[in-house]
Amino acid sequence: MPEPSLSSDQAADPAILLREDEAGIAVLTLNRPAARNSLSEALLLALSTALDAIASDRAVRAVVITGNGPVFSAGHDLKELGARRSDPDRGRRYFAHIMTTCSTVMQQIVRLPQPVIAAVQGTATAAGCQLVASCDLAIASAAARFATPGVNIGLFCSTPMVALSRNVAPKHAMELLLTGDAISADEAVRIGLINRAVAPGTERSEALALAQRVAAKSQHVVKIGKQAFYRQIDMDLAPAYQFATEVMVENMMARDAAEGIAAFVEKRPARWEDR
Repeated sequence: MPEPSLSSDQAADPAILLREDEAGIAVLTLNRPAARNSLSEALLLALSTALDAIASDRAVRAVVITGNGPVFSAGHDLKELGARRSDPDRGRRYFAHIMTTCSTVMQQIVRLPQPVIAAVQGTATAAGCQLVASCDLAIASAAARFATPGVNIGLFCSTPMVALSRNVAPKHAMELLLTGDAISADEAVRIGLINRAVAPGTERSEALALAQRVAAKSQHVVKIGKQAFYRQIDMDLAPAYQFATEVMVENMMARDAAEGIAAFVEKRPARWEDR
């Protein structure tokens, strides 16, 4: 049987996700503030489509994901999910479709050639917290809060757990997952979920500034490094070093490595060609 599909109106509506491009930075804004930026099927599709387009866009050197309104994202759209309880299979097929779609989007972020930075202006819960954890870097308002509260409603945050457990120590992850309690931005910094907390209202500008710092590097080298980071992180020590050695050798053969080393020795700015 084919997967559940979106209506043409849902698929064509661009208002739920906004894209702006600023000096090589693509800013994607979740734009369902009245629904707490919950990750509806349509919004997940819009994110997936945008990420696909960005992956092959050489003009984009980094990505910032943020949200409109007081909430970054409340996770899955529970009303949308609950409505499928009346399906003949009580929603099983649709639930599998949504969870698979969401997991695919999170993996797209990790596999994207460009670094992705979350700019968290408000609360990020459940799959919203998963979205933050899936990004390579994260800047949050000091007023932001983070939680995986599914356990409170009988729905353990098992898919958010995957990204969360790859960002923070196991006992910190388990406490969030088992209690459902929210933590502050400062605590999120302490446990490694986000990079830093900043004054409320400055999270977007701070994320853009960080993105610009990354964008100033060789795009080719950043792509190599991001891919290598995620490949080696779950390897045993010896295979990780073997793999990283191979990556370093190939990286040394790149034009930008030769240019960067020469520029360092000659005490001049490097001229990147992104190759």
